[in-house]
Amino acid sequence: MTLVLDPFYLIVDNAAWVRRLVPLGVKLVQLRIKNESDAAIARQIREARICCEQHGAQLVVNDYWKLAIAEGCTFVHLGQEDLAGADLAAIRKAGMLLGVSTHDHSELDQALSAAPDYVALGPIFPTVLKQMPWAPQGLSRITEWKQLIGEIPLVAIGGLTIDRIPVVLDAGADSVAVVTDILRHPDPEQQTHRWIALTRIMG
Repeated sequence: MTLVLDPFYLIVDNAAWVRRLVPLGVKLVQLRIKNESDAAIARQIREARICCEQHGAQLVVNDYWKLAIAEGCTFVHLGQEDLAGADLAAIRKAGMLLGVSTHDHSELDQALSAAPDYVALGPIFPTVLKQMPWAPQGLSRITEWKQLIGEIPLVAIGGLTIDRIPVVLDAGADSVAVVTDILRHPDPEQQTHRWIALTRIMG
């Protein structure tokens, strides 16, 4: 059975954002934490999982698949380096869904060899969040990726703003991931409402 992703995919860097924004109606959120101890990350995963369960949202844990399993989570997202070192059999044995990042054709081949539940492509547009070794993919790459992966859901990420939602979904993305357009917005709550409203119409 093919996974159906919510078209609005929020990515946050701590559990406080989960508690703040998920109650607004967010149904799909990734917790992407960097540079903290395993104990601190486990605690935040636990807090985020409880919040998501209370509000009917799907929590995706970035990278820390062992902690995600230990904390009873059901979804993990892996970058290419983490995918190479992950125990996919253990992830599947735990009943977890798997999303994988891709940036070029060789990475897509690697991702598909892991039988992912979704594939992410990025950066679609220039992004200020972090230095990327890859050029922006553009809208045509979204269409190409969707043709290559078929029914597997495609998540577009990188430089996405509310104004770009329609063209990205029209190009073939099933879900649009956002970080800075919400987390660095002067009114994150209001911007979250806007994203939810537009993706529900378009998705």
